[in-house]
Amino acid sequence: MPFIPHTEEDIQEMLTAIGVEHIEALFDEIPKELRCGELNAIPAGISEMELSRLMQARARTDGQPLCFIGAGAYDHHIPAAVWELTTRGEFYTAYTPYQAEASQGTLQLLYEYQSMMTAITGMDVSNASLYDGASALAEAVLMAVRANRKSKSKRILVPHNLHPAYRKVTRTIVRNQQIELVEVAYNSESGEIDKQELERYSGEDYAALVIPQPNFFGVLEAVDELTDWAHANGMLAIAVVNPLAMTVLKPAGEWGEQGADICCGEGQPLGAPLSSGGPYFGFLCCTQKLVRQMPGRIIGKTVDMDGKPGYALTLQAREQHIRRSKATSNICTNQGLMVTAATIHMTLMGSEGLQRVAGASHANTDKLTQALTSLHGVESVFNGAVFHERVVRLPIAAKKVLRALAAHSVLGGFDLSDDYPELGDAILVCATELRTDSDLENYRSKLERVIASQVETPCQLKPDW
Repeated sequence: MPFIPHTEEDIQEMLTAIGVEHIEALFDEIPKELRCGELNAIPAGISEMELSRLMQARARTDGQPLCFIGAGAYDHHIPAAVWELTTRGEFYTAYTPYQAEASQGTLQLLYEYQSMMTAITGMDVSNASLYDGASALAEAVLMAVRANRKSKSKRILVPHNLHPAYRKVTRTIVRNQQIELVEVAYNSESGEIDKQELERYSGEDYAALVIPQPNFFGVLEAVDELTDWAHANGMLAIAVVNPLAMTVLKPAGEWGEQGADICCGEGQPLGAPLSSGGPYFGFLCCTQKLVRQMPGRIIGKTVDMDGKPGYALTLQAREQHIRRSKATSNICTNQGLMVTAATIHMTLMGSEGLQRVAGASHANTDKLTQALTSLHGVESVFNGAVFHERVVRLPIAAKKVLRALAAHSVLGGFDLSDDYPELGDAILVCATELRTDSDLENYRSKLERVIASQVETPCQLKPDW
């Protein structure tokens, strides 16, 4: 509680109203031997002003580094009203809406969220969210295996340029159901899924093809061609998308001739702060024909006997209500608070606001790439079109560079050497709408100094900088 308004007179008036002399009398049922007694080690209370100064001083010791890391979690601006509204008691303490008559506010919010997500993704239906983007993909894979009656296998084609954490989490969740994830290589020049490699699987029995947009490298895939290829080979198309990218790119429901069958991803760009890694939320959408295979809840809008609008659980998948072996999903988490923030965020920003954020982020990443690659030995790795992330290769060890930059309050990017050693000393960089021209120049100049300090010859600028 940020502010307690009760004065001593207010407290005494309330105690008098209930016939109690002092607050301690409210706890007289607690035996004396269980009470801790006086708390002499706790210092006396300080004023609000002193407390604010103390906490601000402690916060400053952590620093406020410039963040150029993306890799699935992005440093976007969140309007102050978003979390001011989200943390109101009506939303903050809301629970599962089992009783529709007592949960109209929660149900309406979820209905609005689902409507917005279907509009962004171009799909028919959306559930009320999942734990995170990685587990949402795992649920999409399980959906595809159940729903694709043409396929007798339990194999899924997964590109190697999909987020490494998504691949690991999905494999962990589905492997005990004997579902095999077969990785497809990426093109070393463009960073896209390798079409020739994909053709090796043409005509074979696979339940689905996973299509990231953009992929982990930030590169845009030829989604129309990939979706049509999947359908031509009897597979479902699972789209893994950045929801912000969908506001400026073709939505998943319009890919190819028929559109993607399932669309999932991470909702963090829609109003969730980075917050040291969470909590975030996963979204999951699909076509109408697959709705019975989708885990989670779907909220519907109707009218009551008096003609007033009302909301109810239209469809609720078999989850915690039945035996584990027969459940649609064994992960029942619905990130209600994050979804509340996302709904308010999308409402405040509107479609135009979200498009402007996406456009500014893409433009900043383009400017950052030009600035970094103007340094001697720094080069862009892939030639494919990107959204708002890009892979750049450094002339010295990426780990050393990022460590040195962090010491100077710059989070320089995501080190790719562990997950993609074939790329050498490459990092994934991202610049959202929050980064200014001075921020970009700050990064470039500090990177220049770091490189110069760790190589024998001084770092020289290219003539065109």
